Amino acid sequence: MKRILICGLWLTLAAAAGQTASASQPESERRILDAMKRATHYMMDVASYRGGFVWSYLPDLSRSWGELEAKRTMAWIQPPGTPSVGHLMLDAYHATGDEYYYEAAERIAAALIWGQLPCGGWNYLFDFAGENSLKEWYATVGQSAWRLEEFRHYYGNATFDDSGTMEAAKFLLRIYVEKYDPTFRPALEKAIGLVLESQYPVGGWPQRYPLRYDHPFEGKPDYSSFITLNDDVIPENIEFLIQCYQALGMQNLKEPILRAMNCVIVLQQGAPFAGWSDQYTIEDLQPAHARSYEPRAINTSTTVRIVRALMDYYRLTGDTKYLSGIPAALDFLESMQLPDSEVQRWGRPSRDPEAILVPRFVDPDDGRPLYVHRKGSNVVNGTYYIDQDITQTIGHYNSTAYINVKALRRVYDQIRALPREKATANSPLVSTTEVRLDPYYHKPRPTNSGNANRQSTIDGLIGSLTAEGYWLSPIRQISHRYRPIPAMASSEATEYMQTMVGDEYDTSPYTPDEPVMGISTRTFIDNMTCLIDALPKR
Repeated sequence: MKRILICGLWLTLAAAAGQTASASQPESERRILDAMKRATHYMMDVASYRGGFVWSYLPDLSRSWGELEAKRTMAWIQPPGTPSVGHLMLDAYHATGDEYYYEAAERIAAALIWGQLPCGGWNYLFDFAGENSLKEWYATVGQSAWRLEEFRHYYGNATFDDSGTMEAAKFLLRIYVEKYDPTFRPALEKAIGLVLESQYPVGGWPQRYPLRYDHPFEGKPDYSSFITLNDDVIPENIEFLIQCYQALGMQNLKEPILRAMNCVIVLQQGAPFAGWSDQYTIEDLQPAHARSYEPRAINTSTTVRIVRALMDYYRLTGDTKYLSGIPAALDFLESMQLPDSEVQRWGRPSRDPEAILVPRFVDPDDGRPLYVHRKGSNVVNGTYYIDQDITQTIGHYNSTAYINVKALRRVYDQIRALPREKATANSPLVSTTEVRLDPYYHKPRPTNSGNANRQSTIDGLIGSLTAEGYWLSPIRQISHRYRPIPAMASSEATEYMQTMVGDEYDTSPYTPDEPVMGISTRTFIDNMTCLIDALPKR
Protein backbone atom coordinates (compact mmCIF):
# COMPACT_ATOMS: atom_id res chain seq x y z
CA MET A 1 0.00 0.00 0.00
CA LYS A 2 1.19 3.52 -0.75
CA ARG A 3 1.18 4.80 2.81
CA ILE A 4 1.68 3.08 6.12
CA LEU A 5 -1.70 2.82 7.76
CA ILE A 6 -0.52 2.49 11.31
CA CYS A 7 0.78 5.96 12.05
CA GLY A 8 -0.71 8.71 14.17
CA LEU A 9 -3.82 10.92 14.07
CA TRP A 10 -2.52 14.32 15.15
CA LEU A 11 -5.12 16.48 16.83
CA THR A 12 -4.36 20.19 16.97
CA LEU A 13 -4.74 21.29 20.59
CA ALA A 14 -3.65 24.89 20.24
CA ALA A 15 -3.54 26.27 16.72
CA ALA A 16 -3.32 29.90 17.78
CA ALA A 17 0.47 29.81 18.02
CA GLY A 18 2.57 30.36 14.93
CA GLN A 19 0.02 32.35 12.95
CA THR A 20 2.67 34.27 11.01
CA ALA A 21 6.42 34.68 10.98
CA SER A 22 7.47 36.84 13.93
CA ALA A 23 10.61 38.67 14.99
CA SER A 24 11.18 36.14 17.77
CA GLN A 25 11.73 33.34 15.26
CA PRO A 26 15.12 32.60 13.68
CA GLU A 27 15.57 34.32 10.33
CA SER A 28 15.82 30.99 8.49
CA GLU A 29 12.43 29.94 9.86
CA ARG A 30 10.85 33.30 9.06
CA ARG A 31 12.06 33.05 5.47
CA ILE A 32 10.51 29.58 5.11
CA LEU A 33 7.19 30.67 6.61
CA ASP A 34 7.06 33.78 4.42
CA ALA A 35 7.79 31.73 1.27
CA MET A 36 5.14 29.18 2.17
CA LYS A 37 2.55 31.89 2.74
CA ARG A 38 3.35 33.73 -0.50
CA ALA A 39 3.23 30.55 -2.58
CA THR A 40 -0.03 29.44 -1.00
CA HIS A 41 -1.66 32.84 -1.46
CA TYR A 42 -0.88 32.69 -5.16
CA MET A 43 -2.16 29.15 -5.66
CA MET A 44 -5.32 29.70 -3.63
CA ASP A 45 -6.18 33.22 -4.79
CA VAL A 46 -4.95 33.23 -8.40
CA ALA A 47 -4.35 29.74 -9.80
CA SER A 48 -7.27 27.89 -8.25
CA TYR A 49 -10.84 28.25 -9.46
CA ARG A 50 -13.20 28.50 -6.47
CA GLY A 51 -10.81 26.31 -4.47
CA GLY A 52 -10.39 23.72 -7.22
CA PHE A 53 -7.11 22.86 -8.95
CA VAL A 54 -5.89 21.17 -12.09
CA TRP A 55 -2.32 19.91 -12.65
CA SER A 56 -0.59 22.73 -14.49
CA TYR A 57 -1.15 26.23 -15.87
CA LEU A 58 0.50 28.60 -18.28
CA PRO A 59 1.68 31.69 -16.35
CA ASP A 60 -1.11 33.83 -17.83
CA LEU A 61 -3.67 31.08 -17.05
CA SER A 62 -4.74 31.05 -20.71
CA ARG A 63 -4.40 27.27 -20.84
CA SER A 64 -4.39 24.62 -18.14
CA TRP A 65 -4.17 20.85 -17.93
CA GLY A 66 -5.19 17.96 -15.79
CA GLU A 67 -4.62 14.62 -17.44
CA LEU A 68 -6.05 16.38 -20.52
CA GLU A 69 -6.46 20.05 -21.32
CA ALA A 70 -8.97 21.56 -18.91
CA LYS A 71 -11.37 24.45 -19.01
CA ARG A 72 -10.67 27.26 -16.57
CA THR A 73 -13.83 26.32 -14.65
CA MET A 74 -12.69 22.72 -14.08
CA ALA A 75 -11.21 21.01 -11.05
CA TRP A 76 -9.24 17.78 -11.28
CA ILE A 77 -9.61 15.01 -8.69
CA GLN A 78 -6.78 12.66 -9.68
CA PRO A 79 -3.49 13.36 -7.88
CA PRO A 80 -1.88 15.86 -7.92
CA GLY A 81 -5.19 17.68 -8.23
CA THR A 82 -7.61 19.32 -5.83
CA PRO A 83 -7.60 16.80 -2.95
CA SER A 84 -3.79 16.60 -3.05
CA VAL A 85 -3.58 20.35 -2.45
CA GLY A 86 -6.10 19.97 0.35
CA HIS A 87 -3.88 17.40 2.03
CA LEU A 88 -0.96 19.81 1.66
CA MET A 89 -2.87 22.59 3.39
CA LEU A 90 -3.52 20.33 6.37
CA ASP A 91 0.16 19.35 6.40
CA ALA A 92 1.11 23.04 6.47
CA TYR A 93 -1.41 23.66 9.25
CA HIS A 94 0.10 20.88 11.33
CA ALA A 95 3.62 22.20 10.77
CA THR A 96 2.84 25.85 11.55
CA GLY A 97 -0.35 26.06 13.58
CA ASP A 98 -1.35 28.89 11.25
CA GLU A 99 -5.14 29.03 10.85
CA TYR A 100 -4.66 30.42 7.34
CA TYR A 101 -3.80 26.93 6.09
CA TYR A 102 -6.79 25.35 7.79
CA GLU A 103 -9.03 27.98 6.18
CA ALA A 104 -7.45 27.17 2.80
CA ALA A 105 -8.21 23.49 3.42
CA GLU A 106 -11.81 24.45 4.20
CA ARG A 107 -12.10 26.23 0.85
CA ILE A 108 -10.77 23.17 -0.96
CA ALA A 109 -13.13 20.89 0.95
CA ALA A 110 -16.05 23.13 -0.06
CA ALA A 111 -15.00 22.81 -3.70
CA LEU A 112 -14.82 19.03 -3.43
CA ILE A 113 -18.21 18.84 -1.77
CA TRP A 114 -19.61 20.92 -4.65
CA GLY A 115 -18.19 18.39 -7.10
CA GLN A 116 -19.20 15.29 -5.13
CA LEU A 117 -21.71 13.18 -7.02
CA PRO A 118 -25.02 12.06 -5.46
CA CYS A 119 -23.57 8.54 -5.08
CA GLY A 120 -20.86 9.91 -2.77
CA GLY A 121 -17.85 9.68 -5.08
CA TRP A 122 -16.15 11.72 -7.77
CA ASN A 123 -15.41 11.49 -11.46
CA TYR A 124 -11.87 12.25 -12.64
CA LEU A 125 -12.86 15.91 -12.79
CA PHE A 126 -15.81 18.24 -12.39
CA ASP A 127 -16.78 21.58 -13.91
CA PHE A 128 -18.09 24.53 -11.93
CA ALA A 129 -19.78 25.69 -15.13
CA GLY A 130 -22.14 22.73 -14.84
CA GLU A 131 -22.83 19.36 -16.41
CA ASN A 132 -23.60 20.71 -19.87
CA SER A 133 -20.14 22.27 -20.00
CA LEU A 134 -18.61 19.01 -18.81
CA LYS A 135 -20.49 17.00 -21.43
CA GLU A 136 -19.33 19.41 -24.14
CA TRP A 137 -15.72 18.86 -23.00
CA TYR A 138 -16.17 15.07 -23.16
CA ALA A 139 -17.62 15.37 -26.67
CA THR A 140 -14.62 17.36 -27.90
CA VAL A 141 -11.36 17.19 -25.94
CA GLY A 142 -12.15 13.90 -24.24
CA GLN A 143 -13.51 12.20 -27.36
CA SER A 144 -10.39 13.13 -29.34
CA ALA A 145 -7.84 11.71 -26.86
CA TRP A 146 -6.59 8.66 -28.75
CA ARG A 147 -4.82 6.87 -25.93
CA LEU A 148 -6.93 8.05 -22.98
CA GLU A 149 -9.97 5.99 -23.81
CA GLU A 150 -11.47 6.46 -20.35
CA PHE A 151 -12.25 10.07 -21.33
CA ARG A 152 -13.93 9.19 -24.59
CA HIS A 153 -17.26 8.34 -22.95
CA TYR A 154 -19.19 10.34 -20.37
CA TYR A 155 -20.55 7.90 -17.79
CA GLY A 156 -21.80 10.47 -15.30
CA ASN A 157 -20.82 8.27 -12.35
CA ALA A 158 -17.92 8.02 -9.89
CA THR A 159 -14.60 6.29 -10.48
CA PHE A 160 -12.16 4.53 -8.16
CA ASP A 161 -9.52 4.69 -10.90
CA ASP A 162 -6.25 6.59 -10.32
CA SER A 163 -7.00 7.10 -6.59
CA GLY A 164 -9.29 10.02 -7.38
CA THR A 165 -12.30 9.23 -5.22
CA MET A 166 -10.09 7.86 -2.46
CA GLU A 167 -7.79 10.89 -2.47
CA ALA A 168 -10.82 13.12 -1.98
CA ALA A 169 -12.42 10.85 0.62
CA LYS A 170 -9.21 10.64 2.68
CA PHE A 171 -8.95 14.42 2.64
CA LEU A 172 -12.53 14.78 3.89
CA LEU A 173 -11.73 12.31 6.65
CA ARG A 174 -8.64 14.26 7.67
CA ILE A 175 -10.32 17.65 7.72
CA TYR A 176 -13.30 16.28 9.64
CA VAL A 177 -11.22 14.72 12.42
CA GLU A 178 -9.04 17.83 12.63
CA LYS A 179 -11.70 19.77 14.54
CA TYR A 180 -14.74 17.53 14.18
CA ASP A 181 -16.53 20.28 12.33
CA PRO A 182 -19.96 18.80 11.51
CA THR A 183 -19.93 20.71 8.22
CA PHE A 184 -17.84 17.93 6.68
CA ARG A 185 -19.55 14.91 8.22
CA PRO A 186 -22.36 14.45 5.65
CA ALA A 187 -19.96 14.44 2.67
CA LEU A 188 -17.64 12.04 4.48
CA GLU A 189 -20.52 9.71 5.31
CA LYS A 190 -21.61 9.76 1.66
CA ALA A 191 -18.09 8.76 0.60
CA ILE A 192 -18.00 5.93 3.13
CA GLY A 193 -21.45 4.86 2.00
CA LEU A 194 -20.27 4.70 -1.61
CA VAL A 195 -17.40 2.38 -0.73
CA LEU A 196 -19.67 0.06 1.24
CA GLU A 197 -22.53 0.07 -1.27
CA SER A 198 -20.33 -0.54 -4.31
CA GLN A 199 -18.42 -3.48 -2.82
CA TYR A 200 -19.28 -6.80 -4.43
CA PRO A 201 -20.24 -9.70 -2.13
CA VAL A 202 -16.92 -11.40 -2.91
CA GLY A 203 -15.11 -8.33 -1.56
CA GLY A 204 -13.84 -6.47 -4.64
CA TRP A 205 -14.95 -3.22 -6.24
CA PRO A 206 -15.79 -2.13 -9.79
CA GLN A 207 -13.81 0.60 -11.46
CA ARG A 208 -16.87 2.85 -11.63
CA TYR A 209 -20.11 3.12 -9.65
CA PRO A 210 -23.11 3.18 -9.94
CA LEU A 211 -22.67 0.32 -12.36
CA ARG A 212 -22.86 1.09 -16.06
CA TYR A 213 -22.83 -1.26 -19.03
CA ASP A 214 -23.44 1.30 -21.77
CA HIS A 215 -20.04 1.59 -23.40
CA PRO A 216 -19.09 -1.60 -25.26
CA PHE A 217 -15.92 -0.72 -27.15
CA GLU A 218 -14.51 -2.29 -30.29
CA GLY A 219 -16.66 -5.38 -29.89
CA LYS A 220 -15.88 -5.97 -26.21
CA PRO A 221 -18.19 -5.47 -23.22
CA ASP A 222 -17.96 -2.36 -21.07
CA TYR A 223 -15.22 -3.13 -18.53
CA SER A 224 -16.12 -0.47 -15.93
CA SER A 225 -18.18 -2.92 -13.84
CA PHE A 226 -15.40 -5.53 -13.64
CA ILE A 227 -13.71 -6.20 -10.29
CA THR A 228 -10.63 -3.99 -10.51
CA LEU A 229 -7.11 -4.22 -9.14
CA ASN A 230 -5.62 -1.83 -11.68
CA ASP A 231 -4.20 1.35 -10.14
CA ASP A 232 -4.66 -0.20 -6.68
CA VAL A 233 -8.45 0.15 -6.58
CA ILE A 234 -8.92 -2.60 -3.97
CA PRO A 235 -5.85 -1.67 -1.85
CA GLU A 236 -6.77 2.03 -1.88
CA ASN A 237 -10.36 1.34 -0.82
CA ILE A 238 -9.12 -0.96 1.95
CA GLU A 239 -6.75 1.75 3.15
CA PHE A 240 -9.51 4.33 3.33
CA LEU A 241 -11.81 2.01 5.28
CA ILE A 242 -9.01 1.22 7.75
CA GLN A 243 -8.38 4.92 8.27
CA CYS A 244 -12.09 5.43 8.97
CA TYR A 245 -12.08 2.42 11.30
CA GLN A 246 -9.22 3.80 13.37
CA ALA A 247 -10.13 7.49 13.24
CA LEU A 248 -13.91 7.23 13.66
CA GLY A 249 -14.23 3.96 15.56
CA MET A 250 -16.66 2.53 13.00
CA GLN A 251 -16.72 -1.14 14.00
CA ASN A 252 -18.99 -2.07 11.09
CA LEU A 253 -16.09 -1.44 8.69
CA LYS A 254 -13.96 -4.36 9.85
CA GLU A 255 -15.97 -7.00 8.00
CA PRO A 256 -15.81 -5.29 4.58
CA ILE A 257 -12.10 -4.63 5.15
CA LEU A 258 -11.38 -8.32 5.78
CA ARG A 259 -13.71 -9.37 2.95
CA ALA A 260 -11.74 -7.20 0.54
CA MET A 261 -8.41 -8.57 1.77
CA ASN A 262 -9.71 -12.10 1.33
CA CYS A 263 -10.86 -11.21 -2.18
CA VAL A 264 -7.27 -10.42 -3.12
CA ILE A 265 -6.34 -13.99 -2.16
CA VAL A 266 -9.21 -15.42 -4.20
CA LEU A 267 -8.24 -13.46 -7.30
CA GLN A 268 -4.78 -15.02 -7.55
CA GLN A 269 -4.54 -17.38 -10.51
CA GLY A 270 -3.33 -20.93 -10.15
CA ALA A 271 0.17 -22.15 -10.97
CA PRO A 272 2.06 -21.94 -13.21
CA PHE A 273 0.74 -18.41 -13.87
CA ALA A 274 0.06 -17.57 -10.22
CA GLY A 275 -0.19 -13.81 -10.54
CA TRP A 276 -2.97 -11.24 -10.64
CA SER A 277 -4.85 -9.55 -13.45
CA ASP A 278 -5.84 -5.89 -13.57
CA GLN A 279 -9.56 -6.70 -13.71
CA TYR A 280 -11.87 -9.72 -13.44
CA THR A 281 -15.30 -10.75 -14.67
CA ILE A 282 -17.97 -10.81 -11.98
CA GLU A 283 -19.54 -14.19 -12.72
CA ASP A 284 -16.45 -16.40 -12.62
CA LEU A 285 -13.61 -14.14 -11.35
CA GLN A 286 -11.53 -14.71 -14.47
CA PRO A 287 -9.01 -12.23 -15.95
CA ALA A 288 -10.70 -9.67 -18.18
CA HIS A 289 -9.81 -6.90 -20.62
CA ALA A 290 -10.02 -3.16 -20.12
CA ARG A 291 -8.84 -0.49 -22.58
CA SER A 292 -7.63 -1.42 -26.07
CA TYR A 293 -4.05 -1.65 -24.84
CA GLU A 294 -4.97 -3.56 -21.66
CA PRO A 295 -5.67 -7.11 -22.87
CA ARG A 296 -7.09 -9.97 -20.87
CA ALA A 297 -3.89 -10.96 -19.11
CA ILE A 298 -1.91 -11.58 -15.97
CA ASN A 299 -0.03 -8.37 -15.21
CA THR A 300 3.45 -8.84 -13.74
CA SER A 301 3.65 -5.27 -12.43
CA THR A 302 0.28 -5.61 -10.72
CA THR A 303 1.45 -8.92 -9.27
CA VAL A 304 4.41 -7.16 -7.62
CA ARG A 305 2.12 -4.53 -6.09
CA ILE A 306 -0.28 -7.16 -4.76
CA VAL A 307 2.55 -9.21 -3.26
CA ARG A 308 3.56 -6.13 -1.31
CA ALA A 309 -0.05 -5.45 -0.32
CA LEU A 310 -0.45 -9.00 0.99
CA MET A 311 2.60 -8.54 3.19
CA ASP A 312 0.93 -5.38 4.52
CA TYR A 313 -2.24 -7.38 5.21
CA TYR A 314 -0.26 -9.90 7.24
CA ARG A 315 1.14 -7.07 9.33
CA LEU A 316 -2.35 -5.67 9.78
CA THR A 317 -3.96 -8.97 10.80
CA GLY A 318 -1.26 -11.46 11.77
CA ASP A 319 -3.01 -14.05 9.59
CA THR A 320 -0.51 -16.13 7.63
CA LYS A 321 -3.06 -16.87 4.90
CA TYR A 322 -2.08 -13.54 3.36
CA LEU A 323 1.46 -14.87 2.90
CA SER A 324 0.52 -18.30 1.59
CA GLY A 325 0.23 -17.39 -2.10
CA ILE A 326 3.35 -15.25 -2.29
CA PRO A 327 5.91 -18.01 -3.03
CA ALA A 328 3.90 -19.19 -6.05
CA ALA A 329 3.60 -15.59 -7.26
CA LEU A 330 7.35 -15.08 -6.99
CA ASP A 331 7.99 -18.36 -8.81
CA PHE A 332 5.67 -17.15 -11.57
CA LEU A 333 7.53 -13.86 -11.90
CA GLU A 334 10.87 -15.67 -12.14
CA SER A 335 9.48 -18.05 -14.74
CA MET A 336 8.61 -15.11 -16.99
CA GLN A 337 12.21 -13.89 -17.27
CA LEU A 338 12.91 -13.08 -20.89
CA PRO A 339 16.01 -14.53 -22.56
CA ASP A 340 19.04 -12.34 -23.26
CA SER A 341 18.12 -12.20 -26.92
CA GLU A 342 14.80 -10.52 -26.08
CA VAL A 343 16.50 -8.18 -23.59
CA GLN A 344 18.80 -7.07 -26.40
CA ARG A 345 15.86 -6.56 -28.72
CA TRP A 346 14.13 -4.49 -26.03
CA GLY A 347 17.26 -2.36 -25.89
CA ARG A 348 16.73 -0.64 -22.54
CA PRO A 349 19.01 -1.80 -19.72
CA SER A 350 18.10 -1.81 -16.04
CA ARG A 351 19.99 0.12 -13.39
CA ASP A 352 19.37 -2.73 -10.95
CA PRO A 353 21.81 -5.60 -11.58
CA GLU A 354 19.46 -8.05 -9.84
CA ALA A 355 16.38 -7.12 -11.85
CA ILE A 356 15.02 -9.39 -14.56
CA LEU A 357 13.07 -8.30 -17.63
CA VAL A 358 9.57 -9.76 -17.89
CA PRO A 359 6.60 -9.03 -20.16
CA ARG A 360 4.01 -6.81 -18.52
CA PHE A 361 1.07 -8.77 -19.90
CA VAL A 362 0.99 -12.56 -19.92
CA ASP A 363 -1.68 -14.69 -21.57
CA PRO A 364 -3.49 -16.39 -18.64
CA ASP A 365 -4.11 -19.53 -20.71
CA ASP A 366 -0.68 -20.35 -22.11
CA GLY A 367 1.82 -17.89 -20.62
CA ARG A 368 2.69 -16.16 -23.89
CA PRO A 369 3.88 -12.54 -23.64
CA LEU A 370 1.38 -10.04 -25.01
CA TYR A 371 3.02 -6.97 -26.52
CA VAL A 372 0.93 -3.94 -27.48
CA HIS A 373 1.36 -1.95 -30.71
CA ARG A 374 -0.64 0.63 -32.58
CA LYS A 375 -1.02 2.08 -36.05
CA GLY A 376 -2.82 5.08 -37.45
CA SER A 377 -2.73 8.63 -36.18
CA ASN A 378 -5.84 9.52 -34.15
CA VAL A 379 -9.15 8.23 -32.77
CA VAL A 380 -10.71 8.01 -36.21
CA ASN A 381 -8.15 5.83 -37.95
CA GLY A 382 -6.00 4.52 -35.10
CA THR A 383 -6.06 0.96 -33.77
CA TYR A 384 -4.20 -1.06 -31.15
CA TYR A 385 -3.17 -4.67 -31.67
CA ILE A 386 -1.41 -7.43 -29.76
CA ASP A 387 1.34 -9.84 -30.82
CA GLN A 388 4.53 -11.47 -29.52
CA ASP A 389 7.00 -8.97 -31.02
CA ILE A 390 8.85 -7.08 -28.28
CA THR A 391 10.02 -4.32 -30.64
CA GLN A 392 8.19 -1.13 -31.56
CA THR A 393 5.66 -1.40 -28.74
CA ILE A 394 3.59 1.62 -27.71
CA GLY A 395 5.47 4.40 -25.95
CA HIS A 396 2.76 5.50 -23.52
CA TYR A 397 2.28 2.15 -21.74
CA ASN A 398 5.20 -0.14 -21.00
CA SER A 399 4.96 -3.62 -22.47
CA THR A 400 7.71 -4.96 -20.19
CA ALA A 401 8.94 -4.44 -16.64
CA TYR A 402 12.21 -4.90 -14.79
CA ILE A 403 11.48 -6.69 -11.51
CA ASN A 404 13.83 -7.56 -8.67
CA VAL A 405 12.33 -10.85 -7.51
CA LYS A 406 15.30 -11.59 -5.24
CA ALA A 407 14.64 -8.43 -3.26
CA LEU A 408 10.96 -9.34 -2.95
CA ARG A 409 11.93 -12.77 -1.62
CA ARG A 410 14.20 -11.19 0.97
CA VAL A 411 11.41 -8.93 2.22
CA TYR A 412 9.00 -11.86 2.25
CA ASP A 413 11.44 -13.99 4.27
CA GLN A 414 11.93 -11.18 6.78
CA ILE A 415 8.20 -10.65 7.29
CA ARG A 416 7.47 -14.37 7.48
CA ALA A 417 10.09 -14.68 10.23
CA LEU A 418 8.49 -11.96 12.37
CA PRO A 419 6.59 -13.19 15.44
CA ARG A 420 2.90 -12.41 15.10
CA GLU A 421 2.96 -9.99 18.02
CA LYS A 422 5.81 -8.02 16.50
CA ALA A 423 4.36 -8.11 13.00
CA THR A 424 1.05 -6.63 14.16
CA ALA A 425 2.45 -4.08 16.58
CA ASN A 426 0.48 -0.87 16.17
CA SER A 427 -1.97 -2.43 13.72
CA PRO A 428 -5.30 -0.60 14.01
CA LEU A 429 -7.10 -3.89 13.32
CA VAL A 430 -5.39 -5.80 16.14
CA SER A 431 -4.06 -3.33 18.71
CA THR A 432 -6.13 -2.62 21.81
CA THR A 433 -4.47 0.76 22.26
CA GLU A 434 -5.08 3.94 20.29
CA VAL A 435 -3.39 3.93 16.90
CA ARG A 436 -3.25 7.38 15.36
CA LEU A 437 -3.15 8.54 11.77
CA ASP A 438 -0.09 10.24 10.42
CA PRO A 439 -0.23 14.05 10.75
CA TYR A 440 1.47 14.47 7.38
CA TYR A 441 0.12 13.11 4.12
CA HIS A 442 2.86 14.24 1.73
CA LYS A 443 6.37 13.00 2.44
CA PRO A 444 9.55 14.77 1.34
CA ARG A 445 11.58 12.94 -1.25
CA PRO A 446 14.47 11.01 0.34
CA THR A 447 17.86 12.59 -0.11
CA ASN A 448 21.41 11.78 0.91
CA SER A 449 22.48 15.41 1.01
CA GLY A 450 24.02 16.81 4.18
CA ASN A 451 22.87 19.81 6.16
CA ALA A 452 24.78 22.25 3.95
CA ASN A 453 23.21 20.89 0.77
CA ARG A 454 19.81 20.77 2.45
CA GLN A 455 20.08 24.43 3.39
CA SER A 456 21.19 25.21 -0.14
CA THR A 457 18.05 23.47 -1.43
CA ILE A 458 15.84 25.50 0.90
CA ASP A 459 17.59 28.73 -0.10
CA GLY A 460 17.11 27.80 -3.74
CA LEU A 461 13.38 27.19 -3.29
CA ILE A 462 12.89 30.47 -1.50
CA GLY A 463 15.00 32.37 -4.02
CA SER A 464 13.25 30.86 -7.04
CA LEU A 465 9.78 31.96 -5.94
CA THR A 466 8.67 34.69 -8.35
CA ALA A 467 7.54 38.12 -7.28
CA GLU A 468 3.95 37.00 -7.93
CA GLY A 469 4.42 34.04 -5.60
CA TYR A 470 4.75 30.95 -7.80
CA TRP A 471 7.49 28.56 -8.81
CA LEU A 472 8.09 28.56 -12.56
CA SER A 473 8.90 25.06 -13.79
CA PRO A 474 8.61 22.97 -16.95
CA ILE A 475 5.10 21.69 -17.54
CA ARG A 476 5.48 17.94 -17.78
CA GLN A 477 2.90 17.43 -20.48
CA ILE A 478 0.92 19.66 -22.81
CA SER A 479 -1.46 18.83 -25.66
CA HIS A 480 -2.71 19.91 -29.04
CA ARG A 481 -5.73 22.18 -28.93
CA TYR A 482 -8.97 20.46 -29.85
CA ARG A 483 -9.81 20.53 -33.55
CA PRO A 484 -12.66 18.64 -35.20
CA ILE A 485 -11.26 15.58 -36.95
CA PRO A 486 -12.06 15.38 -40.67
CA ALA A 487 -13.28 12.12 -42.14
CA MET A 488 -10.30 9.85 -42.69
CA ALA A 489 -9.77 6.48 -44.31
CA SER A 490 -8.27 3.73 -42.20
CA SER A 491 -4.56 4.29 -41.83
CA GLU A 492 -1.51 2.04 -41.76
CA ALA A 493 0.67 4.93 -40.57
CA THR A 494 3.53 3.82 -38.33
CA GLU A 495 5.14 7.12 -37.35
CA TYR A 496 3.02 7.28 -34.19
CA MET A 497 3.59 3.69 -33.06
CA GLN A 498 5.86 4.66 -30.17
CA THR A 499 4.92 8.28 -29.52
CA MET A 500 2.88 9.72 -26.67
CA VAL A 501 0.58 11.53 -29.07
CA GLY A 502 -0.70 11.09 -32.61
CA ASP A 503 -1.29 13.78 -35.19
CA GLU A 504 -2.51 17.35 -34.64
CA TYR A 505 -6.06 16.10 -34.01
CA ASP A 506 -5.06 13.93 -31.04
CA THR A 507 -5.70 15.71 -27.73
CA SER A 508 -3.69 13.18 -25.68
CA PRO A 509 -0.97 14.79 -23.55
CA TYR A 510 2.69 14.60 -24.52
CA THR A 511 6.06 15.88 -23.35
CA PRO A 512 7.09 18.81 -25.56
CA ASP A 513 10.47 18.79 -27.32
CA GLU A 514 11.21 22.25 -25.94
CA PRO A 515 10.27 22.90 -22.30
CA VAL A 516 7.08 24.91 -21.78
CA MET A 517 7.41 26.86 -18.56
CA GLY A 518 4.41 27.21 -16.32
CA ILE A 519 2.91 26.65 -12.89
CA SER A 520 2.79 23.05 -11.72
CA THR A 521 0.58 21.87 -8.89
CA ARG A 522 2.97 18.95 -8.38
CA THR A 523 5.93 21.34 -8.07
CA PHE A 524 3.96 23.43 -5.58
CA ILE A 525 3.23 20.35 -3.47
CA ASP A 526 6.81 19.05 -3.65
CA ASN A 527 8.40 22.41 -2.83
CA MET A 528 5.98 23.15 0.00
CA THR A 529 6.57 19.68 1.43
CA CYS A 530 10.32 20.32 1.38
CA LEU A 531 9.85 23.63 3.19
CA ILE A 532 7.51 22.04 5.73
CA ASP A 533 10.10 19.35 6.43
CA ALA A 534 12.71 22.03 7.12
CA LEU A 535 10.64 23.66 9.87
CA PRO A 536 11.23 22.76 13.51
CA LYS A 537 8.90 19.94 14.53
CA ARG A 538 5.97 21.11 16.64
